[in-house]
Amino acid sequence: MTSAKMADRKATLDAASWMFNVVTSVGIILVNKALMAKYGFTFATTLTGLHFGTTTLLTFLLRRLGYIQASHLPFSELLKFVLFANFSIVGMNVSLMWNSVGFYQIAKLSMIPVSCFLEVVLDKVRYSRDTKLSIVLVLLGVAVCTVTDVSVNAKGFIAALVAVWSTSLQQYYVHFLQRNYSLGSFNLLGHTAPAQAASLLLLGPFLDYWLTGKRVDAYGFSPTSLSFIILSCTIAVGTNLSQFICIGRFTAVSFQVLGHMKTILVLVLGFIFFGKEGLNLQVVLGMVIAVAGMVWYGNASSKPGGKERRSHSTATNKSLKHGGSSDSSHLDDKV
Repeated sequence: MTSAKMADRKATLDAASWMFNVVTSVGIILVNKALMAKYGFTFATTLTGLHFGTTTLLTFLLRRLGYIQASHLPFSELLKFVLFANFSIVGMNVSLMWNSVGFYQIAKLSMIPVSCFLEVVLDKVRYSRDTKLSIVLVLLGVAVCTVTDVSVNAKGFIAALVAVWSTSLQQYYVHFLQRNYSLGSFNLLGHTAPAQAASLLLLGPFLDYWLTGKRVDAYGFSPTSLSFIILSCTIAVGTNLSQFICIGRFTAVSFQVLGHMKTILVLVLGFIFFGKEGLNLQVVLGMVIAVAGMVWYGNASSKPGGKERRSHSTATNKSLKHGGSSDSSHLDDKV
């Protein structure tokens, strides 16, 4: 296969990966919003445990059918990943409860500079001036869209700090594990999903009771709410898989920056399906700025020197420039 055809194939797979992630992520947000707002199922941590339980069943089935090959992940690495991931989930839920919506959004935006810091320190990544400025433009646009009232307190700040660092570490670790252990996205999910499902289903009901004052076993399930829960779990399989695919093919920073397209889509679809009272000139201006920043980032980071990982090995460096695919992305292509 010629280099031009390989480049075209990679570009097509990259675009398909992003589209897969955007569609499933926006879909699950809208389904969960309806489930919680309309049907009162406010047990977010338990619901996340059900998501990973469904993902575990799928990976088990695919392994039995031979679509996922046996792979190895050291227990110490699995334990670190699960700790980062679970602290991320709990931290985000607690941060939303203890902080204003404005400060919660600022905390989410701060994940990009934290992810940049991790890549610079741990992976020796170097960003060009245009790449840095494009990231700033994305942050500015999303902030204009989403940040309104901003108030903070000590415990809310600590919760946000835990959420930001654990989420950034979890996303960095997805790329790290796939690269270092040559794991495809399904392989990595096969290792991590069972541990996350078990821990979240065990602790989730207690955490949800602490956050909401309601018990999940006392919830009045109906056929409609059960249908929404099943739909949410089904979409979550795609969301979990697409996140691992995208971070594996790119990096945590690229996933965060371009991932804010999902924020824009959620705002737009929220106005369409749940009312247009929040749509104003400020929000539209923020959307335009954010999208311009994303386009700029995609262009700047793909240029030579836009985003490079300095490595002791020239061959390794070539394979990893611009957030390029590692062995894990080739495994995902086969799947």
